Amino acid sequence: MPESAPRRRMLPLIGGVGGGRSAKTCLYRCGNACFHPEPNKSDNAYFGDIFQGVLSRRSALKGALVGGGAGALGLAALSPAAADRGPGRPHPSPRPTFKNVLPNNRDEVSVPEGYDHHVIVRWGDPVLPDAPEFDFENQTAEAQAKQFGYNCDYVGFFTLDDERGLLWVNHEYTNEELMFAGYSGGAEADLEWIRVAMAAHGGSIVELERVDGTGQWRLVTEGERPFNRRITADTPFRIAGPAAGHELLRTEADPEGVLARGTINNCAGGMTPWGTVLSGEENFHQYFVGAPDNEATSRYGLSTGYSGRRWDRVDERFDLARHPNEVNRFGYIVEIDPHDPDSTPVKRTMLGRFKHEGANVNLTEDGRVAAYMGDDERFDYIYKFVSDKKYVEGSHKHNMTLLDTGTLYVARLEGNSPAEEIDGTGALPSDGEFDGTGEWLPLCSDTESFVEGFSVAEVLIHTRLAADKVGATKMDRPEDFEPSPVTGKVYCALTNNSAREPGQADEPNPRGPNKYGHILEIIEDGADSAATTFSWIVPIVCGDPEDDSTYYAGFDKSKVMPISAPDNLTFDKHGNLWISTDGQPGSLGMNDSLHVVPVEGRFRGELRTFATVPVEAETCGPLVTKDQKTVFLAPQHPGENGTAEEPTSLWPDGDFPRPSVVCAWHKGGRDVGT
Repeated sequence: MPESAPRRRMLPLIGGVGGGRSAKTCLYRCGNACFHPEPNKSDNAYFGDIFQGVLSRRSALKGALVGGGAGALGLAALSPAAADRGPGRPHPSPRPTFKNVLPNNRDEVSVPEGYDHHVIVRWGDPVLPDAPEFDFENQTAEAQAKQFGYNCDYVGFFTLDDERGLLWVNHEYTNEELMFAGYSGGAEADLEWIRVAMAAHGGSIVELERVDGTGQWRLVTEGERPFNRRITADTPFRIAGPAAGHELLRTEADPEGVLARGTINNCAGGMTPWGTVLSGEENFHQYFVGAPDNEATSRYGLSTGYSGRRWDRVDERFDLARHPNEVNRFGYIVEIDPHDPDSTPVKRTMLGRFKHEGANVNLTEDGRVAAYMGDDERFDYIYKFVSDKKYVEGSHKHNMTLLDTGTLYVARLEGNSPAEEIDGTGALPSDGEFDGTGEWLPLCSDTESFVEGFSVAEVLIHTRLAADKVGATKMDRPEDFEPSPVTGKVYCALTNNSAREPGQADEPNPRGPNKYGHILEIIEDGADSAATTFSWIVPIVCGDPEDDSTYYAGFDKSKVMPISAPDNLTFDKHGNLWISTDGQPGSLGMNDSLHVVPVEGRFRGELRTFATVPVEAETCGPLVTKDQKTVFLAPQHPGENGTAEEPTSLWPDGDFPRPSVVCAWHKGGRDVGT
């Protein structure tokens, strides 16, 4: 490895960054997908626009952010005591009453008064007992494969007992310019740097221990730590489900098409009732070079030239001119058993192949499993899988087969208001809601294709093409799904889509272009996740509350906080929805945040801000523990617009930026977020 260039320390930059996401996020996360024509060329209907309105108080808001103040937001009205407690609206769960964290551009994690937080684990911290200590200047692939990986997105937490637990963390992608001094692109990068980046992908399992009976958790650093594990871009994976063994999955290294190497660009995920993690392979397209020019590769955004990462320089399987089927082995939901460190992770082909944000499951009325999934691309779709077999509590071997047989669906949505009432400005129709009905269109079961011209395996490998053909509804970067543990309703984060034109607006697309994103609520018919029809509502249309085109489920907007680019979702045990963001610096001029909002009762729509993350970081995770004493969040890519030589963030330790996982808790022992 060449001698590292000296690094110059500098203070974090103050102020927002251009665009919704930063240029570095676009480059490293998705290979600048939004700067290329959308892969979806179908004539299918659209879903989910947000008007690119001009914020009425943008300049005042920016001034408040830089100074850490709040005058422009009318924060006196944000006091819990000031909210409308009018009669006639039920109040089924505790209402969040913590004091809002105000919008800011500070290089730190901020939590409400009465709370504390702790950095649990950072990029490079030892995971395996024989891992070396992190050495920023002299990192090696061998060391990185035993240490905590880079950008941390989804987190899952499994309790072992009252005092111990296992934390799973996705490592979505790498920011090489922050990792290596002197990095200028994959074509010229030192080969060891590329190997380090590959080892920094995947995921980590680490054991945690509770601190003094509080909501604080810390990394276990002594002893054998038998559960600790690293999953990387080179870890063996079993390919399961109906597509396993198909000729499109066979390679020179795996002529049977049943054993893949590695998982990449793991974004969101979920935990199953049988104690495993489901992790989504999202922007896998950017790691490959030399794709043939055909319908299948263009629909997934694959490049016929060379990618910026140039992994093909150290592993030829990423050169599709030499190994054309290798890319077909990525883009799945992968399942990992954190309780068995010797188990082989599995790629579940029955859940389809696309840019999976993640998967979250709900049990049907008769005990089967429904998995909800979003395809994170402009103008792409939302999906559902329903298993054939029923979940059996305590039967791990049986439950590990549930995701291999069943039916895969894609959604079509329709509004219920006259077209002339939806003018693209975000003005509500006469019935007072953006709402309508929907249908789950079957794509295939494990034994039968319902798409003309596609076999079962072809539906599962070329899922986007199959969904195009049945007329699914185009959506605006559908990301995380989360079922409510209280009502069973299912929620989806639609992050944004500034490419949507105003004329493409309809009821489920109330504004165009969509700069700020929105939330979708799905109510399955009969309250059964096995249903093939549903109703839907858009309860939150994001943006500045003072913008007339925003909507917070009808709640008084003078008493809510701003939100943009909703990304990951979770629920607490009381049924309140937690929303993390990815893009507020560019769209609203403030650091990304973690928000909490009731979705039932008279305070439905009263959105509050629980936390903010450091400069240029994205708020990932989040997860509220079952006892509601802890919130885990994972700020990834702090200081993303800087370099190793000139960092724009020094979080968390004051020397160079390190993606990390944080826990927050109430110092008085109260449930978090209440």
